[in-house]
Amino acid sequence: MTYRDVASKQVLIWAGAAVAARMPVAMAPLALVFLVRERPGGYPLGAALAAAYVLGEILGAPVLGMRMDPARGRRHLTVGLVGGSVGFAGLGVLAGAHPLVLGAFAFLAGAAPAAVAGGQRTLLTSLVPERAVAQALSTESMLMSGVWAVSPVAVAGLALGVAPRVPLLLGAALMAAAIVAHRLLPAGWGRADDDGDTGRVKLRVLIRAWPVYVTGAASLTLLGLAELTLPALLEQRGIGVGWSGPMLAGLAVGAGVGAFLYGLRSWPGRLRTRSLVLMGGMAAFVALAALIPGAAGIAVALVLAGTLQSGALITRNLSLREAVPPGAVAAGYSVMYAAAGAGYAATGSLAGALLQVVAPSTAILAGVGLGLLLTALGWWGESRQQRSSTARGPVVDIAAGAEGAPIPGRGDPERRL
Repeated sequence: MTYRDVASKQVLIWAGAAVAARMPVAMAPLALVFLVRERPGGYPLGAALAAAYVLGEILGAPVLGMRMDPARGRRHLTVGLVGGSVGFAGLGVLAGAHPLVLGAFAFLAGAAPAAVAGGQRTLLTSLVPERAVAQALSTESMLMSGVWAVSPVAVAGLALGVAPRVPLLLGAALMAAAIVAHRLLPAGWGRADDDGDTGRVKLRVLIRAWPVYVTGAASLTLLGLAELTLPALLEQRGIGVGWSGPMLAGLAVGAGVGAFLYGLRSWPGRLRTRSLVLMGGMAAFVALAALIPGAAGIAVALVLAGTLQSGALITRNLSLREAVPPGAVAAGYSVMYAAAGAGYAATGSLAGALLQVVAPSTAILAGVGLGLLLTALGWWGESRQQRSSTARGPVVDIAAGAEGAPIPGRGDPERRL
């Protein structure tokens, strides 16, 4: 069980497709702000466009994810990427259009490819042996950490150095490139008759996995609060706001390192227990970032928080694979994507409201409390479901199923999920 099991030509092609599909997603909110910042009411308009984009993601991910067919997944991914490319191209080409037109294109750019991340993750796990699923998810997390670290720099450089519309046109071109790359990958990741393939069954099993979504949203709530309140926190400490960029880049680097370390070995304990430990540690480091007065201490705390956060997200992805049948995995990832997006959006609203009445450090500590509450709720839900399953009959140990032997009834170790 090493990273050698992940090294293959198809995984390399998948990595190119994933980066091309998700770089525009990482670029979008900041790119939308730069697109209209010089117009009257530019910054509020930019925030409204970013909100329309995020709303599209939140609504599009579960709706489109539910419709994904494991046997024809590439077709669904292609349709989503085409829609996203049209949305980004419309924003770039019609940059001076009426705000409602821009809002419609922003919503389309967020909604159309919202289920792509879930489909791509499911496809990735079908390209590697079962024993290497944890390493594959760690590899994906490392790639995405790099994408999120590079994207703000790319947006700022292109928008200020070339033209505000260029980042959005680049996003359209990247999504088109992802379509081409997917033509070199398998058409799907399972059979059309996989368990959970019918809409009613799929919805039922997805609802049953709610504790995983809650914990996933908790990790994004903690991270989002740290990101959104960091400039205000630095001002409170008398530190230059310009340090927020390097600190957030350090957080992304820490997430990449954490993902790599998680995939190096098999970790003890059930997945829900690992998640609880990692989330508790992440909450502690975010709280330390709020309490430490010096820039160096804040930076170190954020790096360590990012390191644990990537591990927490990987455990959530592994838990979700065991909570739903193969035919519903892509939909499950999409629902978790929507839950994380909703958590991040709620965090933005919470941060804005708290910063009106309390100090930034207090706002962060309040967010930490909320994150811990959600983590406890998710852990309780998983424990309760585990006890119920045990009372009904034998169950498969989650940790062993995700990172060890194949699960009975789900095919060979290299089955397509």
